[in-house]
Amino acid sequence: MSDVGMRLNQAPGDQGGGGLQGPYLASTPAEKKKAAKSIEETIEPGTRTAGDLADESTGAAVKEFGPKDGDGWATSGALKSAHTTWGEQVQALMTRLGGEKQSLRATNTLFGGTDHQVGGRAQQVPSPLTGY
Repeated sequence: MSDVGMRLNQAPGDQGGGGLQGPYLASTPAEKKKAAKSIEETIEPGTRTAGDLADESTGAAVKEFGPKDGDGWATSGALKSAHTTWGEQVQALMTRLGGEKQSLRATNTLFGGTDHQVGGRAQQVPSPLTGY
């Protein structure tokens, strides 16, 4: 008789990264640049397209449920309100993606500038080794 099963008596082995840097954290300038480019070329356009996808069909449904000879259905106003909220949420997401993209690009500039400043200041400190 074979014993088949799973024992969970320890954590799985190291899956990479370690500490705060997981396998999906862009930490080098090249990775940050690639992540910003991915946001710009893939995620933002895809999000915009998905956000716009509901416009036509929701507009048609609002019109169908709207008033014809009387008051119309409450569904029409509810759909219109939900669609307005959807549009606001899509816009908030687009703004967030734009901010993340800019932050990724600015981090490279900030760190590079800081490195140059620190290096310049370190060279100004006299050292007994400078004369050798």
